[in-house]
Amino acid sequence: MDERRELAEDLCRVVGGRVLGALEILFEPDELSGEDTRLRELLTVKSRAWADVLCGEDDRAAAFLAIRLVSALYPGDAPFDPPAAWWTTPLGRAVARRAGHPAATAVPVSVAAAMLGITRQGVHDLVRRHKLDRDPEGAITTASIQARLSRSRGDQAAAIMRRRE
Repeated sequence: MDERRELAEDLCRVVGGRVLGALEILFEPDELSGEDTRLRELLTVKSRAWADVLCGEDDRAAAFLAIRLVSALYPGDAPFDPPAAWWTTPLGRAVARRAGHPAATAVPVSVAAAMLGITRQGVHDLVRRHKLDRDPEGAITTASIQARLSRSRGDQAAAIMRRRE
């Protein structure tokens, strides 16, 4: 399955569960008659559009959308701090690549590993080889994680283009 489609399906599932599912709980069944289907159809269309932006060329639009989605889907008084497994989801991977960590400029090695989809030892190796940066407290900077993810994606895109030629 391609990245955009996988991301669109994940967005549809997450937004459907967190937003539309909540509406279904709050409203009486007869209050949403017909509207639920229309909202789910609109969500399918919007999820595809969001995936296009998150996978597209406009870094600024993608970063803003990633932050908006995280803010809407995971509201709270505490800073956004998802479990490590969240970073392996299509939405988590897109947020890491396009916005870094929306609530932190640096993260522990365990979170950096989750964001990059590698082991903690892999993170230590990348730091030792100066492929990732540490902040003064020893945490891994989210800017270096985001740059690494973007570079990896660019390398993949270049390889795909070379294969097509």
